[in-house]
Amino acid sequence: MSNVARYWRMDEDGRIVCELCPRFCALREGQRGMCFVRMRKDDQLILDTYGRSSGFCIDPIEKKPLSHFLPGTPVLSFGTAGCNLACKFCQNHEMSTSRDTDMLSQEASAELIASYAANAGCRSVAYTYNDPVIFLEYAVDIAEACRVRGVKNVAVTAGYISEAARPEFFHAMDAANIDLKGFTERFYRKLTGAEMAPVLDSIAYAVNETGCWVELTVLLIPGENDSPGEIAGMCRWVVENCGSDVPVHFTAFTPQHRLMDRDKTPVDSLLRARAIAKDIGVNHAYIGNVHHVEAQSSYCTGCGKRVIERDWHLLSDWQLDGQGRCKACGMQMPGVFDGPPGDWGRKRRPVRLVDNDAVAR
Repeated sequence: MSNVARYWRMDEDGRIVCELCPRFCALREGQRGMCFVRMRKDDQLILDTYGRSSGFCIDPIEKKPLSHFLPGTPVLSFGTAGCNLACKFCQNHEMSTSRDTDMLSQEASAELIASYAANAGCRSVAYTYNDPVIFLEYAVDIAEACRVRGVKNVAVTAGYISEAARPEFFHAMDAANIDLKGFTERFYRKLTGAEMAPVLDSIAYAVNETGCWVELTVLLIPGENDSPGEIAGMCRWVVENCGSDVPVHFTAFTPQHRLMDRDKTPVDSLLRARAIAKDIGVNHAYIGNVHHVEAQSSYCTGCGKRVIERDWHLLSDWQLDGQGRCKACGMQMPGVFDGPPGDWGRKRRPVRLVDNDAVAR
């Protein structure tokens, strides 16, 4: 394991060009990319945050959000610092915009994270809080260590990654929740400082060319990306390019970071988006960041029966067999189901990793 980065080249002017994401930052000695964590040092590119984290927490998998991946189970979540987007509405901006790597107070090797997750009974590890694309080398090393122990890997990402790096990243993951932040280039440029096309390419690639289970999240911001026409266009693209079984989560915006002057997303807007999605052919559309049992539960596409009832992140009813088939009609629920559901519920437990096998429960 090393902090030497992959996906870069030297250009004719002697600059190192990072090829991890579509920004292709060109760096002189000592300079950092836009993400802040990939840095030129001694004529190579290094990942300055390799092996360090801003903190660990055991969460419900539904919090990622993932509704069709090992429901009810605990996931060990962690992040680092920096980001390759500049979202004006970022909920984790203290980490994603940090220019102080000293905030990464917890050191953890790939082996330690994998063994801790397994010993704590976590079915998966989530790379989240900031975008794992920018710490690809660290995430891939952890993923390999996790798979040896039967622990799965989850990416929570904006999908802003280059064509060259996509295969390694998504093939290392068992599931991903990808943020589809809007459906216009105007929105992406104005509010994220990025472009939409590479994100769409990443989504289609992950769904169609890997074994990674994919769910999408759309944060609806009033007046920016919540028009019926934009939502309809987005849903048509999802159905046509990814199929009808990719779950879509429409989540509520709360004023934060640089968008403090905006209103919260009304529940009616979320329900309208969900209805549009279902009319267009998205089989599994959810709403989030609000309490709504009906719109956060899962339904069989064969008989229409409610097969997973959710009360926030708590599974309050379960009508699937151990392989994820509807008990009423036998229809297979798309996703990753392995035995009975977990019972982690709504618990959120901050933890500090220790370099031994004793894990306090």
